[in-house]
Parts: sequence; C-alpha cells; structure tokens
Amino acid sequence: MNQNRQPSSLLSTRYAPRMMDQAFKANMATLTGGITPAGVSTVIYEWLAHLAMSPGKQMELAEDVGFKVEHLLRHIRRANMSTGTQPCIEPTLQDDRFSGEAWSRWPYNFIYQSFLLQQEWWENATTNIDGLSKSTENVVSFIGRQMLDRWSPSNFPWLNPEVIDATIQQGGMNFVRGWENFCEDRERRLTGCPPVGAEQFKVGEDLATTPGKVVYRNHLIELIQYTPTTKKVYAEPVLIVPAWIMKYYILDLTAEKSLVRYLVDQGHTVFMISWRNPTSEDRDLGMGSYRRLGPAAALDVVSAIVPDQKIHAVGYCLGGTLLTIQAAMMARDGDDRLASMSTLATQVDFTEAGELSLFITESEVDYLESMMQERGYLGGYQMAGAFQLLRSNDLVWSRMVREYMLGERQPMIALMAWNADLTRMPYQMHSQYLRRLYLDNDLAAGRYIVGDRPIAITDINVPLFAVATQSDHVAPWRSAYKIHLLSDAEEVTFLLTSGGHNAGIVSEPGHPRRTYQVETRKERESYIDPDTWQQTIPRQQGSWWPVWQAWLVERSAKEQVAPPEMGGQDYSPIADAPGTYVLQQ
Repeated sequence: MNQNRQPSSLLSTRYAPRMMDQAFKANMATLTGGITPAGVSTVIYEWLAHLAMSPGKQMELAEDVGFKVEHLLRHIRRANMSTGTQPCIEPTLQDDRFSGEAWSRWPYNFIYQSFLLQQEWWENATTNIDGLSKSTENVVSFIGRQMLDRWSPSNFPWLNPEVIDATIQQGGMNFVRGWENFCEDRERRLTGCPPVGAEQFKVGEDLATTPGKVVYRNHLIELIQYTPTTKKVYAEPVLIVPAWIMKYYILDLTAEKSLVRYLVDQGHTVFMISWRNPTSEDRDLGMGSYRRLGPAAALDVVSAIVPDQKIHAVGYCLGGTLLTIQAAMMARDGDDRLASMSTLATQVDFTEAGELSLFITESEVDYLESMMQERGYLGGYQMAGAFQLLRSNDLVWSRMVREYMLGERQPMIALMAWNADLTRMPYQMHSQYLRRLYLDNDLAAGRYIVGDRPIAITDINVPLFAVATQSDHVAPWRSAYKIHLLSDAEEVTFLLTSGGHNAGIVSEPGHPRRTYQVETRKERESYIDPDTWQQTIPRQQGSWWPVWQAWLVERSAKEQVAPPEMGGQDYSPIADAPGTYVLQQ
C-alpha cells in the first residue's frame, strides 16, 4: 500500500516548487504590468557592463553633454537678442507634443528643447556600443524612450504652457472636468465597461451591418455567408480569416468603411470567420485547434456551399499567419482548393517583428505563461496594454494631457469603439504561438509541424497578394516583405499602403490622403531589397481596395454565375449576421 503511494508523494514533492514559482511570478506580474523584472534587469546589466568597458564611448558621451549644453546656451543668447530664432533642436515628425504656439514662448522653449537634447543624448548612450548585441541595444533604447516619455515636460501641468493657459482662461475648470473624466474612466475600467462614447456604436446596428447569415458554428468559430447584392457573382468565393486577437468586424466596420460590403457590391461571394471569445475552460486549445476548427473547418463548409470552385483565401494579421500554415499544409498534402491567397498586415517570418518582439524572450514568455496559468487565458486589457506601450506618446501620455489636464474628451469614432471591444487568448494557444513562431521562428525555418510532418511556405504555389502598412507597429512592413524570400509561388504581388496596422487596412475608396505602392514579381525575377523597392516603386494616390479587387477578378472565371444559395443544401442558416460569438464579452 505504501509503495503505491510513493510515486504520488514524489510527484507532489517534485511539482510543488514549480507551482510555487508560477504563483509567485503570477502575483508579481500584477505589479509589473506583465513585464518580467529578470529580463529587463539582464539587458540593463549587459548594457552597463559593455558601456563600462568602453572608455572611448564614455568620453564621447561626456563631450556630447558639454556640446549640447553649449549649443543650448548659445541658442538662448541668440533668442534673447532677436525674435524668430529657430529652435536648436526640432522634434521628430511623429512627435507633436511641442507643436503648439505656446511652446515657442520663454521659458517653455528652453524647457522642451532641453528635454529633446537630453532625449537625443540618451539615444546616443544606448546605441553603437562595441560588443553590445543589436537585440539588447534595441531593448535598452526602447526602455530609455519609455522612461523619457514618462517624464516629458508636456506631462506636467506646471511645465506645459497649453495647460497653464487653459487653466487661466477657464479658472481651473479644465482640471474639474479632467478629474471627472479620470473618475469616470477609472470606474469603467474597474467594472469592465467600455470607454466613454463606445456605447454609441452597437454591433449589428452601427457596426458589422452587412447583411448575411451564420451558416456554420463550432466551438471556436461562426462562419458568416454574406447576402449578395448583385444578380451575378464571380464563381470563386472569398473566405476571410481575421485574427483571433480582435473582433472580425474591423473588416466590416461601418457601411462606408466595410471591406466586406465593398467585395459583395463588386460581385464576390464572401464568407467571414467570427472567432469565439475564449474563457478559462478553453485553456488547452492550441494552435492546432485554432487551425482545425478555424480555416480548415471553414474551407470544408465553403467547398460544400460552393462546390467545384476554388477559393480565394484572405488572412488578416494573425489570421494571415494561420492561413499560411493551413495553405502550406494543403500544398504539402496535394489539396488544391485555393485559387489564391492574400495576406493583410501579416508576418510569417518573425526575426524582425518590430518593437513588439523586443520583450518576447524566453524570460518574458515564461513570465506570461505563469500569468496565464491561473486564469487559463491572457486578458484583453493585458494585450491592449502591450500595444499601448508601443505608442505610449499617442495612446497614454498625450491622452492623459488632453482628457485629464485640459479636460477635453476625444470624440469616439467607429475604429476606436472596435479597438475597445477586447478579446482573450487561451493559455495553450498563446504559449505555442509565442514559442513556436516568435522565439523559434519555426514556420519560416520549415520546422513547424502539422500532423506528424513539417510544412514549408515554399510549397505554396498559388498566386500571393501581400498587403503591408507603412506605419505598422505590430507587423512591420519590412517583416511582411520577407514573403519574397520565403515563397516559391509563380507570382507574388506586394502592396505597401499608408497608415498603420488597422487604419491602413480600413482604407475605403475616397479616404483622404491614402497612397500605396504595388508591384508583382514573377518566380524567376531577381530579388529587390525592401529599401530599394520602396525608393523605386512609384507611389499612387487612393485606396488599395480596388487594386486588390481587380487582382482577384483577374484570377477568377470570366463568366459570372448566379449567387449560391445561403448555406447551400447542407448548411441551413443558424442566425443572422453578425452572429452571437462577436457579441461575447
């Protein structure tokens, strides 16, 4: 009897320290915002150690301090002697914190220019150090920028002339309104309510309004088939796979800003996956489950509703990554149901994944796994916080100044309301995604296993259309451009559009100030590096939607047919679009 209990006792003893470690890190994560102190301290120590062994760099930094002080003092002297003196240092084009006229007055011009000079010095102090790895340099430089952004003079009411002027003119009522705004935002966060103004946009009424039917549902997805608006349609249907990190209706935002409605009005039969918002019960759903229950299941349903026709598959963000995995598996196994594949703001190689990847290290992933272990998922607010960190100037500090110091609410728009509709990610899936794709880069290296064998992107031989956005902080366009190096398809069309990860994709015809560059490269044509490509390909005005839609038409049957029956013979409609999964909180 005792012998039978021995293994259980040993097992309990063996796993108790591991459980203790996980609980400790999970609790610490609530205090550190999900950033591992171990990982951060390691890179800071490495930076300091290399800087300590670089006396030449130290001398350069010391000389730079003296130069900047002297430069600033000369500027002050000139500014006191004559008006209209140009600043001694200008903010970057993306930095509009000091663009107001009030910042040109004394002493605020001296304050903000001193800050910018200090910011420039810190950038020099964290870069170009002999022996310091590029990854460590990027992390330390990012940390430095975040700390300086926190202490920018624009964030302090007694140093910000715009706040001072508003306070004098309004008798301090701006702070009264700001306090009310702060209390309202805090209460909404604590109660899980959306931000102010988001209630004006209701899914199914103001957002996601393109008519359609849910024709299939499993544990993870609802598949929406949209109602045709033309008497004839192109024979090949379009299946869209959005990212599970977001609600699908970013592609069906409003009637005017809906990619779905645009395609339907152009005569395409469109299907859309709507992902379920997972709970702690879904903790064990992995990447394999998302592929099988997502694009694989959707392709089977679309093939049954529109039989004997190939499918134009489209993936957005992580949905494009998952679609690439599915397409590579289909190519490996001889499944030729795809007519083409399009990816929107998608990465398949993660070696240059931008600032989001700076903290995706072994230490950070282990820290995140400990956070997710208890609840079984990564919460939407945690993921939103990570994205806010990438653009803290715009999404955190500038908003704090505007809404809490100036007392001005930013009007809610449809894209902001969608962005506040948060989703969760299961523990197993998110862990596998970070480890297999970000850390190990298995997909690009041909090591990603589907079934019992690896897949390779080079096996995909259907026409490819890759859309990237110029200001993308999530999937940098140069990373998306690597599809040229990974694909052996007969043709790859790459389109670079203005805008960011979301706003660049939601780029309807008539949208002001939109531009794009596009080129198709055949299989045997020489490779062009991304910088040369950007400099040589002509920039055109307008939306990229018509360009892509024309590309789909060229790869579709010329003769149009009658629209397929909603759900076909095998899949009776379950509910009206937008379905039920998209409404889950």
